[in-house]
Amino acid sequence: MNTTYLLFGLFAATLLGIAKFHKQALPIALGGLVSVLIVKLTMTRFDLGAHLHHEWMTIVNLGGLLLGFSVLANYFEKSHLPDKLTQVLPGGRVGAFLLLVLVAIMSSVLDNIAAALIGGSAAITLFRRKVHIGYLAAIVAASNAGGAGSVVGDTTTTMIWLAGVSPLDVLEAAVGAAVALMFFGWFAAGQQQGLQPLVRGHDEGKRVDLPSVGIVLLILAGAIWTNIAFGFPAAGVWGAILLGALVRQPDWKVVPSAAVGACFLLSLVLSASMMPVDDLPAATPWSALGLGVVSAFFDNIPLTALAIKQGGYDWGYLAYCVGYGGSMLWFGSSAGVAISGLFPEAKSAKNWVVNGWHVAVGYFLGFFAMFFLLGWHPHAPKHDPKAPPASHGPVEPGHGAPTPSHPPK
Repeated sequence: MNTTYLLFGLFAATLLGIAKFHKQALPIALGGLVSVLIVKLTMTRFDLGAHLHHEWMTIVNLGGLLLGFSVLANYFEKSHLPDKLTQVLPGGRVGAFLLLVLVAIMSSVLDNIAAALIGGSAAITLFRRKVHIGYLAAIVAASNAGGAGSVVGDTTTTMIWLAGVSPLDVLEAAVGAAVALMFFGWFAAGQQQGLQPLVRGHDEGKRVDLPSVGIVLLILAGAIWTNIAFGFPAAGVWGAILLGALVRQPDWKVVPSAAVGACFLLSLVLSASMMPVDDLPAATPWSALGLGVVSAFFDNIPLTALAIKQGGYDWGYLAYCVGYGGSMLWFGSSAGVAISGLFPEAKSAKNWVVNGWHVAVGYFLGFFAMFFLLGWHPHAPKHDPKAPPASHGPVEPGHGAPTPSHPPK
């Protein structure tokens, strides 16, 4: 049997198993990883040591961020800031919608895992933990869409920026993200309003715990600084947590449940990294649209790296598609896996798709808004002197420089 078909068959079976038996998601993901590894070691010339050397930074960063941001979310929840949001946000559907807007805004300058977890923590207080699955999908979609137009808002956009692309070329993704947010946000807010309206806080005199807020800000600042300086945001997160522990002891009980989600996602990421994907279809608007759909099932980091190497994309489209596309399944992005740690009921592909239908529709609406309003303007990687100049028509694929390892979206 052709090993390529066998490997993709194993990966597809793993994803189908997770979708069907979501309560056994971790064992299925681990079993899929072991199966893929056995095939790679016995049927191909696969150097496991070299592969892990290439992937270790991604794995350590992703695992560290998922665990660290679970601690951050707990600090945020205990700071009483979510209680103050009940007094600031308007009631009804508008209040639920504005919370999603806040998540998207935060994600444009923060890691999208952090933005999703902060939004989820706020939802626990605002809606007394009765959160509609469609609204959970919208929180994830808002965190992913918010970072799509910012080169510091998502790992994939940072990769594109480090490959020599102007931040202004990525910024146009914000057009699609805004259209998608307006659509899915309004419908998701209606779902939440029907299940559990926003609840006003009963203790109007409860004070915000400023040290906890300071630790939250310190963790976020540490992630941003170490990501820009060293490409190692997890180090900044955990350094800040250890410093903050001198002032406010973290609630370490949140770490084990986050560790389960981290192991699950890391298993999928490692399996995806061993798939024999060496090339992508020619760069067109429709192949970019397809990459977004694929990223709901497949790690978007190798997809983005291949797209950068190939060249010829309109980078705003690529940033929007691979950044937002993973929102369509709960395990399609690290933000979704993080949210499922707070809300285990989110671990159902069927319920996510059925109740979060507006997320998928919003993806296509945002894409076509970009297509009709902005047009398709492909660019070759700007740092490559051999690449053809940017044009308003199709260009031959260029060849981008290798990108550093980063944690998935």
